[in-house]
Amino acid sequence: MNASAGNIELEARQINTIRALAMDAVMRANSGHTGTAMALAPLAHVLFTRILRYDAAAPNWPDRDRFILSAGHASMLTYAMAHLVGYGVTLDDIRDFRQLGSITPGHPERGLTPGVEVTTGPLGQGFANAVGMAMAERGLRSRLGADLVDHHTFAIISDGDLMEGISHEAASLAGHQQLGRLIAVYDDNRITIDGSTDLALSDDAARRFEAYGWHVTDIGDAAEDVEALERALREAMLVSDRPSVVIVRSHIGYPMPTASDTSAAHGAITDADEIAAAKRAMGIDPDASFLVEDDVAQAYLAAGARGAAERLEWEARFAASGHDRDWLDALWSAGAVGGRLSALPTFEAGTQMATRVAANRVFDASLDAVPALICGGADLTGNTGTNVTAEVLSAENPGGRKLYFGVREHAMGAVANGMALHGGVLPAVGTFLVFSDYMRPAVRLAALSGAKTVFVWTHDSIGVGEDGPTHQPVEHVASLRAIPGLCVIRPADANETAQAWQIAVERDGPTALVLTRQNVPVLDGTDRAAQVARGAYVLIDTPAPAVILAGTGSEVQCCTAAAALLAEDGLASSVVSMPSWDLFEAQDPAYRAAVFPQGVPVLGVEAASPMGWDRYADATIAMHRFGASAPGGVLMDHFGFTAPAIADAARELL
Repeated sequence: MNASAGNIELEARQINTIRALAMDAVMRANSGHTGTAMALAPLAHVLFTRILRYDAAAPNWPDRDRFILSAGHASMLTYAMAHLVGYGVTLDDIRDFRQLGSITPGHPERGLTPGVEVTTGPLGQGFANAVGMAMAERGLRSRLGADLVDHHTFAIISDGDLMEGISHEAASLAGHQQLGRLIAVYDDNRITIDGSTDLALSDDAARRFEAYGWHVTDIGDAAEDVEALERALREAMLVSDRPSVVIVRSHIGYPMPTASDTSAAHGAITDADEIAAAKRAMGIDPDASFLVEDDVAQAYLAAGARGAAERLEWEARFAASGHDRDWLDALWSAGAVGGRLSALPTFEAGTQMATRVAANRVFDASLDAVPALICGGADLTGNTGTNVTAEVLSAENPGGRKLYFGVREHAMGAVANGMALHGGVLPAVGTFLVFSDYMRPAVRLAALSGAKTVFVWTHDSIGVGEDGPTHQPVEHVASLRAIPGLCVIRPADANETAQAWQIAVERDGPTALVLTRQNVPVLDGTDRAAQVARGAYVLIDTPAPAVILAGTGSEVQCCTAAAALLAEDGLASSVVSMPSWDLFEAQDPAYRAAVFPQGVPVLGVEAASPMGWDRYADATIAMHRFGASAPGGVLMDHFGFTAPAIADAARELL
């Protein structure tokens, strides 16, 4: 794009306005990251005025280009652009940067600031989210056609993003999937908090991405060259058979006279003299703060509105499309056709079935009713119940609904979040529960951002057996229950599993399904509707019980058997199944009191850490150490998860 002299001068002032806003906001907050926002101001300018397809008046237009700032510490870059192009972020919001209750927090948060696609902060997450978004776009384009889905995904990534291991997992998967509409810009500023990247990094990023199968363009020291930036981005947009990375050498903190290209610029520059000198170098009044000149404001607002006509044309095409409207609504909302998932399989009492197997049957039964569903696993697709009867999602078949992630648990979680946050995809992704440790940052961000991701974690206890303590989770369920906004469900049997899946489909936000490897019996009474949605319920109700046996997952069967033993001794007991503590906590006090009547002692039974059980139980049978290597049934006996041991513990409690 060749600009006239007048445009060149105006564009220079536009770019310097971004830099000045970043300096002023960080200075006012006395906190933040100044330098990267300043260095990448020309790139942001090019993206939002020349490249991105969006309409600032409609931030959630489904066919917009997606922009992700994976280097989330440079959040002022996003906030400055959101203000300038008209997303509704005001100058007062910029002044409130990093303040309580503001929509301009320290790192971008999805759902808080208009125009922010994903919640970024922990490095590498945004990059993997971008891979998921690109995968979602390609799959939806395959299913709906280019008239309805035809956009790109852009991400700005940093040295820190590429040092994190998740970047390898995500980039490798993206290259294998040949995601042609994914474009990452690598900001090679060569500075970290500790100092120069030479302290810890000597990778050749270009060769690394070439080895992943990416298209690579290295434009060198061109961070200030808007024409070179645009050329590189447009070249990448023409590449259809592989993802692209544009490598650009930038100078963090430019044009600050002393902080530029130093680790100091990574953080908050609050020295008044340094800021004044940088403003003078940019031709800005050093005494002015949060200044946006009228012609700069008008030019940016025009850029933010230029996609309006295209959006309106898209809306007309969408309205005229031949797709069934209920089906389309279910697809975009990642819900069920008609709004409620019904006709799920039920399972006959006495049947022996692992809950992971039940989940697989339920997923298969939902493929038509939940058109957004895509299942996959981290090299454990068949082991985790996510091996649905559907075509494989691949470069050759982008509309497939079974995705092989390979041994990439961390990226799997973050890619799934990107798919969910894109819209039109309900990802259900599986691995062993013990490997949720590898996924935890992505799981936490799913909860923080409200991503509708379903985490399927199987092999949920010492019942794993012979694989031993390295593969037997103990502390994991308790740690997952501690994450706000994550709905953790550990069903007792196949019927509870079906209800758990219905909850995952019909709620917003992430859900964890914690499932068994070993067979468990289908219990009498678990087929009653909507019980799991209450979080806990009385499975065996006895008038005036002397004790309540409360369990989760595979241990509920032990509680029912123990209740029968106690009955033989004339001791009345009730059994409570507690598949979801957080759903139970959301119930009204009267219901909770009906499940756990005051004055009746409670014995909690769970083959996991007892942490948290003191809220409900007076005593517990739980795991206080790591497991061991032996057949699963032997271990259950050894650690006391048997009907006789539970009955004895109940007698002792009484």
